[in-house]
Amino acid sequence: MQARRLSIPDCFEFTPRVFPDHRGLFVAPFQEEAFVEAVGHRLRLAQTNTSVSRRGAVRGLHFADTPPGQAKYVYCPSGSLLDVIVDLRVGSPTFGEWTSVLLDSAEYKAVYIAEGLGHAFMALEDNTVMAYLCSEPYNPSAEHGVNPLDPDLALPWPQDIEPAVSEKDTEAPYLKEALEQGLLPQYDECVEYYEKLRAEG
Repeated sequence: MQARRLSIPDCFEFTPRVFPDHRGLFVAPFQEEAFVEAVGHRLRLAQTNTSVSRRGAVRGLHFADTPPGQAKYVYCPSGSLLDVIVDLRVGSPTFGEWTSVLLDSAEYKAVYIAEGLGHAFMALEDNTVMAYLCSEPYNPSAEHGVNPLDPDLALPWPQDIEPAVSEKDTEAPYLKEALEQGLLPQYDECVEYYEKLRAEG
């Protein structure tokens, strides 16, 4: 498995080897040794999630109060999607910047999104499946969102696909409003938490 550090600190892309044959294929989208070598600590697993989305469905932009936040390791077992990570950590050198990765069921790439980062994706075809490995269980009181169509963020959604956004995500504040409301994670607190995880091994 190959690991690549993305342009936003504390998120990584993982590309596993795919083994096709006359029966189909085999792939291991998560491999602990490669993960630990890249990230510096083991993936704590508290919950797994699966979503199935039609073409154009947008989920996100979501984040959780940190610490403990909720780190995610995501991949696409069926279909294809554009995965987007936004640095929402106030004080980060890349605050407000985004990066994106195409996830699909051809290469089975995966993305790790550390605590405090914002996560969203758009399904590029019907019946696209997203699999999530989450470090913490879902905690509705600690989860927040930023509007994924915020024009100031200008996320790279394909222009030829009409986005389908939930009412909850449509009503989420823009980044500037979330900053003014004090909803966003603090970069120094996130970094302190990452260091704690690495120290624990």
